[in-house]
Amino acid sequence: MNQDLLIHKYEEMKITFMRRVLLFFMVLFGVLLCADQTLAQRSKFGTKYIPPFGVVSVMGGVGVAYYTGELSDGVNMKHLGLGPSLSLGGLYRLTENVSARAEIRFYQVSQDRQFSKKFEKNLSFRTRNPDISLGIQADLFSFNQRAKVNPYLFGGVGVTYLTPKAKLDGTWHSLAPLTTEGASYNRIPLVLTGGLGVSMSVSDRLGVGLELCNNFLQSDYLDDVSTFYPNPDALPSDLARRLSDRSSEIGQEAQQPGWIRGNPKSNDAYLFFQLRATYLIGNRMQAIERRKTKCPKF
Repeated sequence: MNQDLLIHKYEEMKITFMRRVLLFFMVLFGVLLCADQTLAQRSKFGTKYIPPFGVVSVMGGVGVAYYTGELSDGVNMKHLGLGPSLSLGGLYRLTENVSARAEIRFYQVSQDRQFSKKFEKNLSFRTRNPDISLGIQADLFSFNQRAKVNPYLFGGVGVTYLTPKAKLDGTWHSLAPLTTEGASYNRIPLVLTGGLGVSMSVSDRLGVGLELCNNFLQSDYLDDVSTFYPNPDALPSDLARRLSDRSSEIGQEAQQPGWIRGNPKSNDAYLFFQLRATYLIGNRMQAIERRKTKCPKF
């Protein structure tokens, strides 16, 4: 019975993932098609026009990360499980409005079910993960328009490395090797990323702003919780058994094999809210343009 549900869950995940990928590329195609039309309007920028293709910027961000999954079945303002999020990457401009975007990111999230509606299961986790994301950013205003405030949308795909841990007797233990649900899982799942932001120009080359990014994990094991309680005898160690079912620690009855431990129909996600900075490196054409501005000939 449980095996059939897991197979069904896997098939649902594949179908959902393919639909999301297809939708992403359809939206991307539409954005690129619309953005390319702005190239035909280059005359409106006058003599200050700089070909946008190949312009490079570096970017970074710092902020908070927030987790959504089985161990957080409601918003508890005192126990949000927030952690830090850091990012470093670059933009490679393709058109007036569209850039390719790549980032390396780090985030920490945590949660404890004793603060949720299902406190009796007493599960908890903390994870500190790196991820890599590649995608497309679409600016509202064109590059040569040099807007002081420029909102944007972005989307992409990447991977993250899962490292969930739980604290027991004062020590943090890595959960994935313990197979707390009786089965191993992929620790490098795909992540679909999407969000919005706004950049404000501080100088010709520096911009700062805010960004909200949601990351949809193609896995339900960010928190090491997904399916059912296993048969304790099938687990590899006493440590695995203690971390699989922690009900007895708070005086609750032991969970029986096959009882629901998580929600396999819903994958986990993590969200970033960051303060961002972007620094324009430019290309050869822009370097020449800056020299002309600084050293005019008479």
